[in-house]
Amino acid sequence: MTLRGHHDAVAALRDAASSDRLHHAWLLAGPQGIGKATFADAAAQWLLATAAGPGFAGEGFEVPPDHRIASLIAAGSHPDLRRLARLTRDKSEDLARSITVDQVRSLQSLFATTPSLSSRRVIVIDAIDDMERNAANALLKNLEEPPAATVFLLVSHAPGRLLPTIRSRCRLLRLGPLDEVDTRAVLRETLPDADREEIDVLTRIAEGAPGHALRFAGLDIAGLDAAIERLAVHGDPTNALRVALGKMLGLKAAQPRYEAFLERAPSRIAAAARGRPPQALGDTVALWRQARDIADRAVHQSLDPQTTVFEIAGLVAKLAPVA
Repeated sequence: MTLRGHHDAVAALRDAASSDRLHHAWLLAGPQGIGKATFADAAAQWLLATAAGPGFAGEGFEVPPDHRIASLIAAGSHPDLRRLARLTRDKSEDLARSITVDQVRSLQSLFATTPSLSSRRVIVIDAIDDMERNAANALLKNLEEPPAATVFLLVSHAPGRLLPTIRSRCRLLRLGPLDEVDTRAVLRETLPDADREEIDVLTRIAEGAPGHALRFAGLDIAGLDAAIERLAVHGDPTNALRVALGKMLGLKAAQPRYEAFLERAPSRIAAAARGRPPQALGDTVALWRQARDIADRAVHQSLDPQTTVFEIAGLVAKLAPVA
């Protein structure tokens, strides 16, 4: 995928590399869904390609797809690149809860040799927030005594939660949300078969984080948001809207849309809070907290979907003006 946006971060890393001030560890921090992992992968490819030479040139982190380094990375066979992420569980598509200490220790055989294709190797960790404690401690040893010719690119959604000793050994590079043009471009590239209306809706709800919006692709979020909006504007004095929505989202086949509702409905209440006068703000915040609490319990305690939708929809309906 083409890297979109993050021009200042790209310039900072390029400048450090071209002026021989390339730090051995970079902490790529920012909200989820804005493309930090894409940035890390693009930066890794560019760092390895420029180190391999000769005569490589390009803007940003662009590397021609026919470049030999790009070809090796695309084939998953570049010997000087390692990427650590949560593994898929056996016989399941579910991801493990964390990056394990064994995954970090597996890097030691790589560090025992010199880079194969250039003067540089790159380690991408997506995300360092997902590391179990022992794994973080094992990585810290590598950051304290950096292996020769190695650059670490560490993706982090919440750097404040990391071990202070890890943060102190990294150069922090903050990445922010994309603008609307870049967000739309990422969504269009990722969802080539989506129609314009869906791309418009996903761009709106992404708020600069296309990775966040991609979770809602194909779920008719426009229709779901319209139902939530009707509740917020007109209320539901006969409970008819709540009952219909509960029946629709309570079906087993509707699980993805149900999960989307658990996120979209509290978000609609939060949006209403931002426009409320001070005297009404407290009540709206209380509604949001109730909706968020029910949604959290629904996920962790497997609450009945139909009942859950009915309860949260009732909270949204309280946003409507009293007749």
